[in-house]
Amino acid sequence: MAKLTPDQIKAVKGQGFLINRGTDCFSGRIVSAAGEFTADQLSAMAEVARRYGDGRLINTARQCVELPGIPYDKIPEAKTYLDEHGCGIAFGGTGAKIRPVVSCKGTTCVYGNCDTLGIARRIHEEYYLGKTDLKLPHKFKIAVGGCPNSCMKPSINDFGIEGHRVPVIDTSLCRGCPKCAVEASCPSKVAHVIHGKISIGEGCLACGVCTGKCPFGAIAKQTETVYQIYVGGTWGKKRRTGTPLSHMVTEDEIWTLLDRSLVWFAENANAGERFGAAIDRVGIDKLEAYLFA
Repeated sequence: MAKLTPDQIKAVKGQGFLINRGTDCFSGRIVSAAGEFTADQLSAMAEVARRYGDGRLINTARQCVELPGIPYDKIPEAKTYLDEHGCGIAFGGTGAKIRPVVSCKGTTCVYGNCDTLGIARRIHEEYYLGKTDLKLPHKFKIAVGGCPNSCMKPSINDFGIEGHRVPVIDTSLCRGCPKCAVEASCPSKVAHVIHGKISIGEGCLACGVCTGKCPFGAIAKQTETVYQIYVGGTWGKKRRTGTPLSHMVTEDEIWTLLDRSLVWFAENANAGERFGAAIDRVGIDKLEAYLFA
């Protein structure tokens, strides 16, 4: 086979196939719906790896799976097989557009304050799949985290979502226990019994750990989940921790903020400029004024 041209390599990269260094073979990237695959989808991926690749399946940092060792001339066959047997999954996940969304397991985790997988699936369907034609100045990464443990690092994504529970205190129910369950459970060490009543001071992360810990109900067992949104985060050769928006929001507000962030990014960033760099150049105050208008 003749040596591949840069245009050939670029063309298949846009379809989700990245060249393997020092070879004429490629890794085909298969995008997950928020890190989830069904057993049938995994079986289809394994078969593609056996038929067209080198038999391996490699997880990526954004919860996708790459199948390395696919020869250039076998890429069409690999795509066709996955289209016919993949149960809805496909190659992709590259380019100056919305990238595959990542999520922690907050839906089932004991520390999770929200249905992270449900939120991420909606973003995958409505934004990653639903806005494939949206032209952006650069890649746009989205992450969903269920609590301030930040396992999925929302603050280093272009748009990060992090679930919180603000403790609701009813001091009339507090009995001033010598060994307070709320005080003992607080990872930030800001909950204290003062003059016989529980008090939560500055530095509370709204992590949700103390929710329901008081056997007498001084800390409400059911509280509304709110979300801290981070904008403009990125990590790598150029690093920027995402800017937390000035106040937490409800789940319904997430979608308006995400829509407006994408529009603002498309209209204000220069070609090849990441969201965070555009924020620093234009100003976070102007972005917030637009987001919360």
